[in-house]
Amino acid sequence: MRIQQLHYIIKIAETGSMNEAAKQLFITQPSLSNAVRDLEKEMGIEIFYRNPKGITLTRDGMEFLSYARQVVEQTELLEERYKNPGAKRQLFSVSSQHYAFVVNAFVSLLKETDMEDYELFLRETRTWEIIDDVKNFRSEIGVLFLNSFNRDVLLKLLDDHRLSHTHLFTARPHVFVSKTNPLAQKELISLEDLADFPYLSYEQGIHNSFYFSEEILSQEHHKKSIVVSDRATLFNLLIGLDGYTIATGILNSNLNGDNIVSIPLDYDDEIELVYIQHEKTILSEMGEKFISYLLDEVKFDGN
Repeated sequence: MRIQQLHYIIKIAETGSMNEAAKQLFITQPSLSNAVRDLEKEMGIEIFYRNPKGITLTRDGMEFLSYARQVVEQTELLEERYKNPGAKRQLFSVSSQHYAFVVNAFVSLLKETDMEDYELFLRETRTWEIIDDVKNFRSEIGVLFLNSFNRDVLLKLLDDHRLSHTHLFTARPHVFVSKTNPLAQKELISLEDLADFPYLSYEQGIHNSFYFSEEILSQEHHKKSIVVSDRATLFNLLIGLDGYTIATGILNSNLNGDNIVSIPLDYDDEIELVYIQHEKTILSEMGEKFISYLLDEVKFDGN
């Protein structure tokens, strides 16, 4: 398998046409077709469905394409980093569950670090993808939570992928609701109080296991449940539908506005936030700074 073949696969997927991809790649269509067939034979999979109207990715092809893009991206970063000895471009990447304090730490990293040329990545993504990003060195650091329900499963998964985890902080569960929610005036919320309100949680894609959920009590039955894919939508629904979610209790008005409040949940559990990294890596200077800013963000009373 050659890097050039991966470029071919990506271009074909982008254009949806073997002929158009060949034109943009400045090669003949038969040469491109032969290169794809050779790769399919080598990998033992069919990457594209071929029909008179064009081509589409197979299920194996979609998975292969995601890995191909990662390899090509990393190759381009390597070339940029080492083929140009004079380059001082700063590179750093972190993958995280949906936490405002991670975004704030990322902002601090940018503001407080003197960089003229950089390429940084902040991926708010699904739990499985965080682990996969760090496993495949796509991100230097991953941030996620552990509790009594998911701990054994996630630690086994981290160990299988040779990933280490480091404690950041421990928090008591809190409920996030809008200021107009009837529960907003309570000093402590019980599970019974929440029964008639919509429960909001983050979608986890094909790895939709209770163990990968970003919220505690995901394994419990909720009479009303709404699943979303991003933090902005979740907070809009907290306000618009009097919904709730369960999290660490850390809010930031700059990112979340002043319409959301955090109230302790009367439930005997703890949320431990950790960062993960590959056992074969040592944190870069950027990584060390990010963790320092992250710890500054999560210093709050009672946790």
